[in-house]
Amino acid sequence: MKILLAGATGAIGRAIVRQLRAGDHEVIGMVRSDDAAEALAKAGAGAVKADVLDAQSVRDALLRVRPDVIINQLTALPKHYTSADMQAAAEGDRRLRVTGHANLLAGAEAARVGRYILQSAAFWYAPGAGTADEKEPFAFDATPGIAAGTRTYASLESELFQNTRLQGVALRYGFFYGPGTWFNTDGDVGEQVRKGKVPVIGQGEGLWSFIHIDDAAAATVVALRSDPGVYNIVDDQPSEQRVWLPAFARFVNAPEPPRVTEKQAEEVAGSDTVYYATRLRGAQNAKAKRELGFRPRTLEWL
Repeated sequence: MKILLAGATGAIGRAIVRQLRAGDHEVIGMVRSDDAAEALAKAGAGAVKADVLDAQSVRDALLRVRPDVIINQLTALPKHYTSADMQAAAEGDRRLRVTGHANLLAGAEAARVGRYILQSAAFWYAPGAGTADEKEPFAFDATPGIAAGTRTYASLESELFQNTRLQGVALRYGFFYGPGTWFNTDGDVGEQVRKGKVPVIGQGEGLWSFIHIDDAAAATVVALRSDPGVYNIVDDQPSEQRVWLPAFARFVNAPEPPRVTEKQAEEVAGSDTVYYATRLRGAQNAKAKRELGFRPRTLEWL
């Protein structure tokens, strides 16, 4: 199968390339630079140059490649996982996702692509009882940054599923951990935790759903042939911040995380950070297990 992968040089993109090549798929990454094309060549993948923010550039690239499937893993996230860096990167990330998605969808129609797999999120469900399945709404009434993110993801999914010519799949991933991610021994959050910069906030009851980067990639490969629709790609152990953070600190050889009140955290890091620590709702993966044969590994630090 011929796959066009947008976002091929990011952490999840690199993991997907490895697993697609292991399955003997033809992989072409959409890139802007010669360096990115060279990196893909070393991984056994091809490359096509295009600017995802330019509709004609994307259309021309897709007409040259004519893939069977497009996988959209476009992000413009910062190197450092802090409230300030996330806020600074938010508009650029939103623009890349929204405009890139629109251009890929239009190009897909021109190139008669059959299937389109979209990166979405499983960690922004609206508050409610228990963990959330795919039918639950996003947290549109959350704090400003999170509410804006939920609107973006909802819009991306809506645009995909309104296109009746495509078999659309939206994969709602949990927080990535593992090689190349923030949540790893050599990742940015690991370093921040070792410096005592990541506190347990308030009661720390926010429920986080993680997913190892390789498990996320494996589910993405299975989605090449799955039924269209939405799937939560998360592990089996959604855990409260007050549980996973101290365990993660031990995992990365860090001291016990400090504890602060919600008010203290809001004054320093803002309301979005407090929401993550105290109000997140975990997601359930029953549908992915049933329909994709999804079997995520145990969270490494619990």
